[in-house]
Amino acid sequence: MASSGTTRSVSGIELVGAGGYDKLQIKQFPYQEPAADEVVIHIKFSGLNFADLMRRQGLYSPAPKYPYVPGFEASGVIEAVGSNVSQLAPGDRVVAFAGNGMWSDLVTVPSFQCFKMPDDMSFEQGAAFLVNYITAYQILFELGGLRPNKSVLIHMAAGGVGIAAIQLCKTVENVTVFGTASASKHNIIKDMGCTYPIDYHTQDYVTEIRKISPNGVDIIMDPLNGEDSVRGYDLLKPLGRIIYFGAANVAASGENRSLLTAFKTWYKCFSTNSLSILSSNKSIAGYHLGYLLKDLEMTKDLATTAIQELFRLFSEGAVKPQIDSVYPYSRIREAMQRMHNRQNVGKVLLQPDSEQKTDITEEKQSE
Repeated sequence: MASSGTTRSVSGIELVGAGGYDKLQIKQFPYQEPAADEVVIHIKFSGLNFADLMRRQGLYSPAPKYPYVPGFEASGVIEAVGSNVSQLAPGDRVVAFAGNGMWSDLVTVPSFQCFKMPDDMSFEQGAAFLVNYITAYQILFELGGLRPNKSVLIHMAAGGVGIAAIQLCKTVENVTVFGTASASKHNIIKDMGCTYPIDYHTQDYVTEIRKISPNGVDIIMDPLNGEDSVRGYDLLKPLGRIIYFGAANVAASGENRSLLTAFKTWYKCFSTNSLSILSSNKSIAGYHLGYLLKDLEMTKDLATTAIQELFRLFSEGAVKPQIDSVYPYSRIREAMQRMHNRQNVGKVLLQPDSEQKTDITEEKQSE
């Protein structure tokens, strides 16, 4: 702790408004002592998610008022605990998630948002774990009802959520996995367990899937929305399920948001009503981890159940995060650009500059 009379500061990334990369700035903030039920974490790595790109563009809800520190997840070491905290102690290796605030070198959060990492989990893997694997797990098993002998279409299959979903599909017997990704990433996702990679640049995924499975697929994970939300629904088998969990097509136009692109995407979204859907024998669901985190007091049991099961699968070797690259906080713009251009295979991580041993660790060359 800081000595008496000394003001301790914390360094982090602040989002000062909606727009381009210039809206992300490194700032200093006052240190926040933990309240009775809180802990302070010395951050080792933080996760970068596609939702963070949309937040920067002003296209994502929920979001705090500007300015604020973004970031949904991180890994690190407990530095201090509040007087009511008994399940965690200084020195514990933990992962944590929140609605925002994780892109900082020290983070103060409620203790129930922290979880001790498995002994064999690295800090890099920890920072890549919670958002992607909780998302994939709850979509596939809670909303998708994945069972043996089913087929699944995973869009953006080489991203963090996509790879998590492929690995989770392989924990269920005889599941056929279709995955869309650029051709340069096909060998990687095949090694992960994707049965049929499809190059979305040169192939029409609906046509390719119909060649192999004329009746369509049982479950679709759709982070794209817009026109793809309609094409996906039409691709479902009877009793099939499509789960919408993003709108990547909205953010596909460039560094700054395009209201025209957003409107076009919204206009092309699938629309129905309770009477029309009766005859289709198909299910539609929506998933938004941001809103689950916003209501964390109410949804924490759902998160805890998923995390415990995911930790078990990790310890058994059934799931393992794929780390694409690591960028210091000071190079957040480059990290976002890599993800925006869909060059990443797996998770892009951020790291406090004070933790950096080299300029960029584990960074891959652009495809």
